[in-house]
Amino acid sequence: MINRRDFLKATGAVGLFVSFPLSAFQEPEKVPQRPSYPKDFNAYLKIGPDGRVGCFVGKIEMGQGTMTALAVLAAEELDVPLERVDMLMGDTDLCPWDGGTWGSLSVWQFGPVLRGAAAEARAVLVQLASEQLGVPVARLQVREGLVSVAGDPARHVSYGQLVEGRRIERHLQDVKPKPVAQFSLVGKNAPRKDGRPKVTGAARYAADLLPPGTLHACLLRPPAHGARLLSVDVSAAEQMAGIKVIQNGDLVAVLHARPDVARKALGLVRAQFQPSPSTLDDRNIFDHLLKAAPPAKELAARGSIPAGAARVEQRLEATYLNSYVAHAPLEPHTAVAQWDKGRLTVWASTQAPFPLKGQLAQALGLRPQEVRVITPFLGGGFGGKGIAPQALEAARLARLAGTPVQVAWSRQEEFFLDTFRPAALVKIRSGLDKDGRIAFWEHHVYCAGEAEAETVYDIPHQRILASGGWMGGNPPGLHPFGIGPWRAPAANTNVYARESHMDALAARAHLDPLEFRLKHLKNPRMIAVLHAVEKVFGWRPRPGPSGRGFGVACADHRDTLVAAMAEVAVDAKTGEVQVKRVVVAQDMGVVVNPDGARQQMEGCITMGLGYALSEEVRFKDGKVLDENFDTYKIPRFSQVPEIQTILIDNPSLPAQGGGEPAIVVMGALLANAIHDAVGVPMLQLPMTPERIRKAMEARPSA
Repeated sequence: MINRRDFLKATGAVGLFVSFPLSAFQEPEKVPQRPSYPKDFNAYLKIGPDGRVGCFVGKIEMGQGTMTALAVLAAEELDVPLERVDMLMGDTDLCPWDGGTWGSLSVWQFGPVLRGAAAEARAVLVQLASEQLGVPVARLQVREGLVSVAGDPARHVSYGQLVEGRRIERHLQDVKPKPVAQFSLVGKNAPRKDGRPKVTGAARYAADLLPPGTLHACLLRPPAHGARLLSVDVSAAEQMAGIKVIQNGDLVAVLHARPDVARKALGLVRAQFQPSPSTLDDRNIFDHLLKAAPPAKELAARGSIPAGAARVEQRLEATYLNSYVAHAPLEPHTAVAQWDKGRLTVWASTQAPFPLKGQLAQALGLRPQEVRVITPFLGGGFGGKGIAPQALEAARLARLAGTPVQVAWSRQEEFFLDTFRPAALVKIRSGLDKDGRIAFWEHHVYCAGEAEAETVYDIPHQRILASGGWMGGNPPGLHPFGIGPWRAPAANTNVYARESHMDALAARAHLDPLEFRLKHLKNPRMIAVLHAVEKVFGWRPRPGPSGRGFGVACADHRDTLVAAMAEVAVDAKTGEVQVKRVVVAQDMGVVVNPDGARQQMEGCITMGLGYALSEEVRFKDGKVLDENFDTYKIPRFSQVPEIQTILIDNPSLPAQGGGEPAIVVMGALLANAIHDAVGVPMLQLPMTPERIRKAMEARPSA
């Protein structure tokens, strides 16, 4: 991603913003701010005199490949080379409104908007070329941004020549994007546009953007969630040379031109806190959640649970638990704030620059046009940077200090202030009839959320319930600290419970787990992804637990269908798990960038190892006990298995999201593989060696 000044030059600062006057992008207060995507294609695209295309989008790049995928879509519809498309992302002055980058929505939700804008822009340019060349539109062809006469290529005009610095206000109605059969770029591997700057060190993150005079701020934090500040003594810190101390209510910060000096000064601040009233810890939390969760609401119902239960010959009830999980991004929350003549500019590591703009305006008593948020590259988000409290801290401190201020959370702060994936429970009641089919199914999820709670299987009598979740509606004190979305929020919890329960039922029915699933499926797409992964994995049917350490799981995540198989080995003495290989098949409709899709699947698998096997936030009385990666264990390189990915060809379905589906199956996939290896179901995530060992010790003797 080039810097904004060079970007504007490269895309023709003296050229054309097709329909918007150039001044509209030089004077931010004139840019319309509304919570919807603009219908004018010129908000997204700018054609330079040299034919380069500037693509402006409110999405951000945090390693997921959005910068490349969206550039492919724009280049495809405009018929220009991919290397001629320059991306500018996440700048609330220059880019059209966007709600945020999360939920695998960039291609699925925003992609059609960008395609429509580019298709209309191309049609307008071809119409202008028709008038200039004196040839009907039907006789024109476009290749690499050059419009020429079919059969007479010497007669041509480029996009850049059509622009000539003029403002074009023409629009066309009902322009259709290309059909799949005409794609020339979509579906082919594309080099990442963020690849070179990241491997050369040229990429810039919020911590790298320091206006002249920037002071680094370190803030006083409570020792525990719920602790209240009683008194503070900053006198020792104030005596340090170059230190500026700011106290504004509970906001206490020390600032210096060097971050290490600011940290040293913070260590001299003496404060007394009233202890947290919380008595919760990572052991009693599940009993608390079960008692304190809000009333259940029914999400779906089919048939009659009593009628189904009357046909049952074998019942199975189980409770599945998952612990709190941290986002643990490589880059902690960071922001730089600068005030200039009453206008605020904030550079922030956030997944949601436009919502942050509104939050800053409201918190600081500003008009929206007085706030600009710029999001450079992010070093990981996973849902945890949907909020940006560090940006509000930096803005408040910059106003009080009268100088630009950077707030960069330490790793300890990142863990303490994180909005964790919530601890949760799922209770499932079910039963098998005399034919080994599921007669009824009742799924009740507590405190996680609704996503993927509904079953993908054909069960005649079922009921799905949810009590609370990460999106709100929870009673005060339900969780001892902040919670929020974590890559595929709620889906990881619900799929883990559902797919683990399917394996347990398959064992009761003395059926192979894959055969048991296929017996309860009607969706041809889901059947196809299961058969695809079966073939590559080399699955051989056998009722479980078989002792082989094989597992299978599948899910429908927002109409992207995914199926996975894994092989594990479990050390019977220590409970240590070695994941040998994982094979995942994914049907996500049209695949924009196959290489990028595979990267996302591989990332999901690797990250999924963590929440399945090791990642867990330990806490007590409001204190977060895990403050760094020495105790909070994310997957190591040595733990990553052989990975094989399969992309199902399905051009009949529009492009769906690919950043999350493969992670939702990982908990259940490994739980089922471990169950197959050791003969006991795993009822809590993460499946640490200690929990596996205890489960084996508690299993009934033969």
